[in-house]
This record gives sequence, C-alpha cells and structure tokens, in this order.
Amino acid sequence: MSDFKEKSFSCDFLGKKITVKTGKLAQQVDFSCTVQYGDTVILATVNMAKEARPGIDFFPLMVDYEEKLYAAGKIKGSRFIKREGQPTEDAVLIGRMIDRGLRPLFPQSLRNDVQLVLTVLSYDESHLPDVVGIIAGSIALHCSSIPWNGPVAGIRVGRVDGEYQVNLSREELNKSDVNLVVTANKEKVLMVDADFNIVDNTVVEGAFAKALQEISPLIDFIEDLRKQIGKEKVAVPAETVKIDDQEFTAEEQEMLSHQIKEFFQPLWSEYLFNVPVGSKSARKEKLHHMIDLAKTELVEKKEMNAKKADFLLNKYFMDWAEEEVTKAILDKEQRVDGRALNQIRQLEAEVALLPRPHGSALFRRGETQILSIVTLGAPGAEQTLDTMEEDDSTKRYMHHYNFAPYSVGEIRPLRGVGRREIGHGALAEKALLPVLPPKLDFPYTIRVVSETLGSNGSSSMASTCGSSLSLMAAGVPIKEHVAGVAIGLASDGSGRYKILTDIQDLEDGKGGMDFKVTGTRHGVTAIQMDTKTDGLTMDMVKEALSRGIEGRNQILDVLEKAIPQPAELSKYAPRILSFSIDPEKIGEVIGPGGKVIKKIVEETKVDIDIDDDGSVFITSDNAEMANRAKEIVLSLVKVVQVGDIYEGKVSKLFEFGAMVKILPQKEGMIHISELEHFRVNKVTDVVNIGDTVKVIVKEIDNQGRVNLSRKALLPKPDSSHK
Repeated sequence: MSDFKEKSFSCDFLGKKITVKTGKLAQQVDFSCTVQYGDTVILATVNMAKEARPGIDFFPLMVDYEEKLYAAGKIKGSRFIKREGQPTEDAVLIGRMIDRGLRPLFPQSLRNDVQLVLTVLSYDESHLPDVVGIIAGSIALHCSSIPWNGPVAGIRVGRVDGEYQVNLSREELNKSDVNLVVTANKEKVLMVDADFNIVDNTVVEGAFAKALQEISPLIDFIEDLRKQIGKEKVAVPAETVKIDDQEFTAEEQEMLSHQIKEFFQPLWSEYLFNVPVGSKSARKEKLHHMIDLAKTELVEKKEMNAKKADFLLNKYFMDWAEEEVTKAILDKEQRVDGRALNQIRQLEAEVALLPRPHGSALFRRGETQILSIVTLGAPGAEQTLDTMEEDDSTKRYMHHYNFAPYSVGEIRPLRGVGRREIGHGALAEKALLPVLPPKLDFPYTIRVVSETLGSNGSSSMASTCGSSLSLMAAGVPIKEHVAGVAIGLASDGSGRYKILTDIQDLEDGKGGMDFKVTGTRHGVTAIQMDTKTDGLTMDMVKEALSRGIEGRNQILDVLEKAIPQPAELSKYAPRILSFSIDPEKIGEVIGPGGKVIKKIVEETKVDIDIDDDGSVFITSDNAEMANRAKEIVLSLVKVVQVGDIYEGKVSKLFEFGAMVKILPQKEGMIHISELEHFRVNKVTDVVNIGDTVKVIVKEIDNQGRVNLSRKALLPKPDSSHK
C-alpha cells in the first residue's frame, strides 16, 4: 500500500480552475506542490539550509526556473545534443522575474541558504507558465516552514480592441497592445515586468488597477491553503559570530551598533550633506574617511578589539549611510549630489564614434556611460529559438548587454554574461521593439550590443537610450526615439515616502525601488520594477509613471538633438534586394536538396533567403552580383507566355529542329521550318549546339511544350528574292 497522502485543493480563478496538489511528489523537501492551470503544470519545491552560511553579509536566495521540453512534447532541435543544457534566455528571464517578486518578503537578516526550484512538467499554449510559476512559488513558500511574509500571486493583464483581458494565451497576446505581468498582494505591487505598444499612462494605470482587482480571490485562496496545510514558521536564527575565539551574540552586536551609530550622527551632516557630492568615488572617499574616524574612536579611545570593530563597521555602516540618505530625502528633500527630487543628472549623447561598425553611439547620464554598436545582417542571420514555449520561432532584432568589471572600478575575471546581463539586455530589447520597421520595409537582421563603460544607476535605461541613438546612426528607420529612466523611492516603513527621478548608488537602499520605464514622446514601451519594500500602492505607481514621462522627455530632447532622424545606411552595411515570387514556385528556386539555390550562391557570392510567403531577400556587398542573382531567381519562376522573346543557347539538335534553353529550367523547340524564311535542308546549315539565338514563343501546346520561332524575328526577305 502506498505511503503517499496526496491532498488536492482547487479554486476558480477568472473562470478557470487552479488546482494545487501536495503530499505526493518530492517528499524530502521542506514543502512541495504542483500547481495546474489549464494543462500547464508546475512543480514547486523549497528548502532552507539548517545552518547559516558563515561569513556572509547578504541573504542567500536562489530561485531556479526549469523549462523541460517534454512538458510541451518536444525534443531538442540540435542534431547532436538532445538533453536540456544551460537555461534558455526565456527561462533565465522568467526565473529573475519570479525572484524579484518574492525576495522582498524574506527577512533580510536571514543567512541560511534558501532555494526555490520551479519545474515545468506540462505546458499548453493557452496558460503561460511564468504567471503559474509565480503562484506556485508563493504557495510553496507561504506553506513552508521558511520565514516569509507572503502571500503574493502573479497575474497578466493585456488589452485587445480596447478591452482589458487577464491571463491571455500566447495567441491573444499577439493581438494585445499591453503585456503587463505583476507580482502583488491585494493592495500592493512588488514586481512589474511589462511591454507595451506605445500606450499612454492612463492605459498603463488601468492595467495595474485591473491586476490588483482580479488578484484578490487568489490571495484569499493561498491564505486558506496555509491555514489547512501550512507548516509552523521557524524563527530567524540569531547570528552569533566568533572573533578571536570569543562569541559575539546578535544582542551584543545590536547594542554596540546603536552606540557606534550615535558617534556617526554629527558626521553625516559634516561629510555627506554639507556640500553636494557629485561622484560615486568622491562619496566613497568621504564614507571611508568616516569609517577610519570611527575605527580610531573604537580601538584607541574605547579599547575595542580591532577585529570586532571591523566586523561591526563592515556589517552596519552602509545600512546606516542608506538610512541617513533616506532620512534626508524624506525630511528635507535633500539628495547627496544636490539635485532636486525630479532632476536628472548631466546628459550627453554622441553618434558615429566608430569608423567601421554599421552604427555606433555613446550615451552618458552622470557616471553611467554606455557605448552601443549596431550590426546589420542578412535575413538568414536571424536567431532561431529552440524553446519550450515556441516552435522554431526566430528573432530578427537582438540586444545584448555587457557589464565589464572596470565599469564600477573593480578587478575580477571575465566569465561571460550572467542573469543580470541577460535581464538588462532583454529590457532594452523590449523597449525598442515597438518602433522597429516591419521586415518587408527593412529586411535586415539587427543586432545591438551595449557595452557598459561606467555604471552608477540604471545602465539598462542608458542602454535603451544608446540603442535608440545607434539604430538611427546605422540608418535603421525606427519610428521615433525611445528613452528610459529609473524612478526610485525613499520610504521609512511608516507610510512616508518620496518619489525620486534618476536614482544612483546610496539612493537604492532599504525602503527603495527601481522603477524603470521606457517610452517615446507618444507613450510607454516597457516597464520593469523591483522593490526593497513590502510593495507599491496605486498612488505610488501613478506618481512613478508621471515622473517617467517628465524624465524621459528631458532625455528625448538630448537624443533628438544628437540625431533627429535616421541617417543614411552605412556604406559598410550589406545591401538587400527584396521582391516576391509565387510561393508555389519556391521549390523550383531551391531545387532538389538545395542544388539550384546553392549553385546561384556559388556563382554570385550572395546570400539568398526565401520566406514561406514567397518573399525573397538577396544580400550582398556587390550590387552587380545581387542584380545578377535576382535575374536568375526571376528567370527560374517566370511563366513562359506566347509572344515572349528570349535569347537562349541551342542545347540539342534533331533532324526536324533545334532545342533552345530559354530559361534555366525551361527549353523550347524551333521546328526546322521556323529557322529561316527560306527552306532549310539541314538544321546545322543555320544553327549548331552552343549558338545563341533570339527566339519568340509561338505556341504552348496542351502538354506545356513550348514551340519557338526564329524566323518571326528576322526581317522578311525582299519579295523579289527567289
């Protein structure tokens, strides 16, 4: 008899059933459950280490989202690798999105490793797994013994034909001008990941309101689950540190920290707020000087153990600094660099810095500096996506973001891109998609790379600006410029808050947020938000959106001044000829096993791409060869008609006539009587194999055979000729 004791719970969510099952799968974890919505099923498992990880000053949380191709009944497309390997970009982005909504609700003093793993076991295209993953993660954490201040849930809001819809399918999303995913409770939003097709703030606000309205029953359901199957939460372990074999309890740390904090009180005004401190490095110098003063006080005057003093200052000092920055903003609307709360740092924009790339631009906002470079390629250079959610889809616009250690003055090995770089690149990519030209108008594959040369506050939003500049510099006919700005928050947990424009370093502390919003003069294109609070109210969201308009319009002024409209296409970019053929004749151009098209490519040295709808794209740096390839393709699909005139080569001879190749895949017969106006005794008296002759199509019989005439194009002999 089985020991499994599965429990099943269901609720109606927006007219569809959500089913949660627990007790059967993954029994060795703290808590596990499956969440099913439609035919999409996600397994959520969560564990916490029994002991704190020694020597760390952060909360070690891992949120892993695992796409499994079997969930969609697919086998990996590679001929050589069939096992799922490293996560796809989609999986990385969904994992980050889920993480950002759950992380703020953990006690940040927790030092035990926590891991949440979300595995997609079944997937249908009508119920997208990202929202189901948020719900599954929330249920697992809320019902586990791990300290976590939930619950939250995930929801997607779209808008089709002016009407808001919730939890749309992929097909419905393709018709929507809004794609808003939020993690929220009944009153507050903790995470936003959204893209829009250039819509105004009222549309965005309406989508947020719809999300909060519809999510409420799901929060009640999760709360009810906790009452029925939830475990007792463990207390956050008190941190005890050993210094020189002496235990240093959490209570002692807290007591001494208050004493040291008092020492710093007069120093904040003297060193941090007495005059505007414009650069990150200058602020660091002042902060390090304050630490040195405190260490001297503690070690020399109060005779504290030097290691104990170092530990306390390393652990608490930055928290104190961020607390003072927040207090100054709330009490005096005072920022460390002297800016007003709605003021953006100095902006600079420049295009065409590099001689050979197809487009380049440099964008700077304060100490954040981004160099964006555009490469234009043939349509065949599109990226093929091998993912669980989409079948053999392609991507013609790519944005890749790089973050070098030197951009923040650090020295560390270069180990490729991580989740953060992938996320920042994807955000800037989404921001520009609504302004890109259709493929038929501009058939190039487009890749933008943003190199972060300096970073202090929202390099992803600077990458959006750099991308907009570099695309115009490359001659890509985008509709209009796109700019992005990061809106922040200062709050103290008592209900007081201030919204900040263009946040940097010390302003992104406890009680803060990073509300990144991109758009054009005419509306919003993307939003990404995470917070270090228990969430944003609708009033906060509205104010952040309003600041976003104000901020990005200031930035757009600078972008438009640098390059007001797309430049001419770079002389180094390949040229593309585009035209259409009958889709039923694509096979004739490609030939058996690709033989025909390969021969054309070898002969002309061009790239040829053909879409299923018959669109043909010929890419080459040589205009003559591109036109030659076009002629060959058109000749392959040309329909021969009576009256057409051709120049062709004689390919075969017969007693009764000659066969002439008039098109690459088409021959016609000249009967001996159609060679000359006079009687011809032998075909070879007039033509031989290899001769070029000019002929006209005289007839096409009911079997499709083409009959040609040479004499019809020759001048008629003089009537006196005998």
